[in-house]
Amino acid sequence: MNSNRSADLAALILRLALGVLYLAHSLQKIFVFTLPGTAQFFVSLGLPGWLGYVTAFVELIGGIALLLGVQVRWVALVLLPFMLGATSQHLQNGWGFASPHGGWEYPAFWAVTLVVQSLLGAGALALSGAKAPRAVAA
Repeated sequence: MNSNRSADLAALILRLALGVLYLAHSLQKIFVFTLPGTAQFFVSLGLPGWLGYVTAFVELIGGIALLLGVQVRWVALVLLPFMLGATSQHLQNGWGFASPHGGWEYPAFWAVTLVVQSLLGAGALALSGAKAPRAVAA
C-alpha cells in the first residue's frame, strides 16, 4: 500500500469516527437532554441559551457532512471553535475526563482530531473533494 492510499484510508477512518461521534453527540442534545434542556445547561455555564440550539444543529449538520465526506476541511474548521469552547468549559475541572464534571482531555483531543482532519482532507469515499481522474497520454 503506497503512502497516498494509506493517507486516504487514514482520513476516511478519522472522518467516519468524527462523523459518528458528532452525530451521536448532537442527537443526545436533541432527543435526550432536549433542546430546551441543552439551552438551560448552556445558561447554567454562563453562556447564552440560544448557543445550545446552534451547537446542537452545527454538530448535527457537521456530523452528517463528515459521514458523507462533504466539504470536510471546512466542516472540521467550523466544528473546531465549538470544541475549543467545550475544552475551555472543562479547564477548571482538571485534566482527566473522569474528574467530577469531566476534565479537558477529551474535548481537547476532539479539537486536535478536527485539526488533523482539516489537514488530511476527506480521504477515500468522499462525496466532495474527490480526486479528478488523470488524463491519459495519447
